Amino acid sequence: MIYLVYPLMIAVLLWGSRPHGKGRWNEEAFSLRQMKALQGFFALCIMLHHVGQKTCANWLSPQLIIPGLELFVPFGYYFVGFFLFCSGYGLYKSLCVKQNYLQGFGKKRILPIIIAYYDTGLIFLVARFLMKEPLDGRKVFFYATGLKLSNPNAWFVVVLPFFYLAFWLAFRFCKKESHAIWGIFLFTLAYQLLGTSTDHNDFWICGEWWYNSIHFFPIGILFCKHEKGILQHLKKHYLLYASLTLLLIFVLYGFGYYGETWGAPDKILRRQICLLSQILASGAFVFFVLLLSMKVRFGNRFLAFMGGMTLEFYLIHGLFLELFSYNFAGVAPSIYRITNVPLLLLVVFLPSLLAATSLKKFHGFIAAKINS
Repeated sequence: MIYLVYPLMIAVLLWGSRPHGKGRWNEEAFSLRQMKALQGFFALCIMLHHVGQKTCANWLSPQLIIPGLELFVPFGYYFVGFFLFCSGYGLYKSLCVKQNYLQGFGKKRILPIIIAYYDTGLIFLVARFLMKEPLDGRKVFFYATGLKLSNPNAWFVVVLPFFYLAFWLAFRFCKKESHAIWGIFLFTLAYQLLGTSTDHNDFWICGEWWYNSIHFFPIGILFCKHEKGILQHLKKHYLLYASLTLLLIFVLYGFGYYGETWGAPDKILRRQICLLSQILASGAFVFFVLLLSMKVRFGNRFLAFMGGMTLEFYLIHGLFLELFSYNFAGVAPSIYRITNVPLLLLVVFLPSLLAATSLKKFHGFIAAKINS
């Protein structure tokens, strides 16, 4: 039954879509409506990625492995990369079309992310108490302040405010737009180099997933700046680029985690080479999605609904997965281990949908209070 997920996901993506034939193009390819629809779809893919990590990842003990979602396990950073591309693209687009966009930027764009990080982190902290994780004052302090992730999936929401702040600083204080964009690229490079030089730990930048997709943020900005010229070029060579990217998605997939399967003596060099391969592979994936968007208008009511609360869904779905998988965040036994993967998906998805909807309304209420 679990293998029905694959055709079901295709149906969810294609329901209500409209393909464009030879010589015709989807003029709404990069509209807010289509971008949100695709983000809603990739939010579901990220949920499947996390469920796969808890059921069939190759690092699990053999007695814990339940096959079915293997395809989603290695490609989580592909999906996150699309979100980061949209973030960079959307910020620059708004900067170009909205007057005084940088005024109140922190309150409008950064603060809501921070609020979502802390309120969902508090929910996870309460769950950790209820699950009887051994907690002392030091651990509670680190969880409550966010210096240590109470929510194991919240790394994305830690990283994003720093890049939003870099965007604001660059476009606020650089006299030339090109300097601002280069400044963001340099910030991204510095962040990735810091990531590759940082060993595993229990705090921030605790693994390659913290930095192996963040390059899409400045790429989204650059794409938006040169969108007209890029699209003209892509339309002339569409079939070539579509074929190459589809092939390279799989051919370029890395050297394994941190390149540990090959013998370079320098672990930082291994990480950097592995990062380069992941940049190329995920770049091919995001590029292919953009090319597909140029020929197909995606969107339906369900994807529009999901696209409106991707942040909340991303942050909360892991709670229900941890409660009903083989353990809770690696520190305590789960309430009950569900070994039927289709049932586990339902137990994760349906409560997450309700919880994300409630969180979205709560965040909207808080935002209205702040803005007033």
